[in-house]
Amino acid sequence: MPQLAEYGPWAPAPRQALVTELASSPADILASQRLRYRVFAEEMGACLPTADLGIDADAYDAFCRHLLVREADTSEVVASTRILVSDDAPAAGGFYSQSEFDLGALEGLPGRVMEVGRTCVRADYRTGWAINALWTGLARFMTRERFDFMMGCASIPFAPGDVAAHALLNQLHTDHPAPPQYRVYPCHPIPAIPARAVAPAPLPPLLKAYLRLGARICGEACWDRDFGVADVFILLDVNQVPDRYRRHFLREPMLVS
Repeated sequence: MPQLAEYGPWAPAPRQALVTELASSPADILASQRLRYRVFAEEMGACLPTADLGIDADAYDAFCRHLLVREADTSEVVASTRILVSDDAPAAGGFYSQSEFDLGALEGLPGRVMEVGRTCVRADYRTGWAINALWTGLARFMTRERFDFMMGCASIPFAPGDVAAHALLNQLHTDHPAPPQYRVYPCHPIPAIPARAVAPAPLPPLLKAYLRLGARICGEACWDRDFGVADVFILLDVNQVPDRYRRHFLREPMLVS
């Protein structure tokens, strides 16, 4: 399931104040689902079961907290992500990532765990500050609720035979591996291709943000055919986030319901 992708070229929106908050009503969640539809279906061509309604929705939404980034002036949602916490995952039938990966190695993680997913940013806001606003909201949520680990899938545009995407995946496995005891296994592995010396594909911005905070890649990617992406499973030990990033993401005031 894609989390964020770069498509372009796009004309960036004028810089303006953004407000980050947790959804507090069904209307708030619906606004996030409509944005997800615009990004995943209209831009990426994904086949969604709720396409007739003009939204992206699934059974997990009812069990998640939905983090929204709005324009302060218009209140329009320009970015969103959803959070499924370990306390609520059993009622949801498990974490969403379990539909793509065997997470058996992570069952014994100590402390509280939160899964982030369905992250999307409106096209004209993919210049950095909306992602920063999302991360500020996630950092505050993690701190307030005392989570120990954050996990989820991060997506890379992919098609069979895409040697640049393969090169990026190989680079990620080499440069950012998780400890062996945290290795997970994809339900649908990426098709193998002969190794070739090519430049890796660009690193998607959300995945770049994960890695800067110290997230690790927990094994091989899963091929999501419906969305045309390779999903890599990331795990972040919240207690290992560098102090400079803690200060950066926690310094600005934010509205969280």
